[in-house]
Amino acid sequence: MKNTIRVALALTALSLFGAATVSAQDTHKPGGLNKVAHDVSNTAKKAGRDTKAEIKRDESKTHGALQEAGNETKTAIKKTTGIKGSQAEHPGGLNKVARAVSKTGKSVGRSARTKMNRAKSKTHAELTETGKSVKETTKKP
Repeated sequence: MKNTIRVALALTALSLFGAATVSAQDTHKPGGLNKVAHDVSNTAKKAGRDTKAEIKRDESKTHGALQEAGNETKTAIKKTTGIKGSQAEHPGGLNKVARAVSKTGKSVGRSARTKMNRAKSKTHAELTETGKSVKETTKKP
């Protein structure tokens, strides 16, 4: 997952710098620098959307596998011990343990998502700054 993001970011950065060199050579085309910047932005957005979709698919598969494993484990323990969990709102026993494991997993997932969003935000800010500086550099005669 991290490698996919890194690859997408690297491709975006390369396309940004490639666009800067192309725009410096072909200033007579209609649209000029703004068209190139627009194309680079669209490429970066597409790479970001594709990466995000791939991450969501991976998360979904992982969640399904973990949920299935948890349910199977719970069923096996019930069969082995003969303990049936209470249907009360805050029962003890096996359901309490299952809830604690679930809560921990959710906490870890939220933490990972937060870290990913922070990295994504930082990368976006850096790419924006780089794009603006390249644009200003190529605008100057």
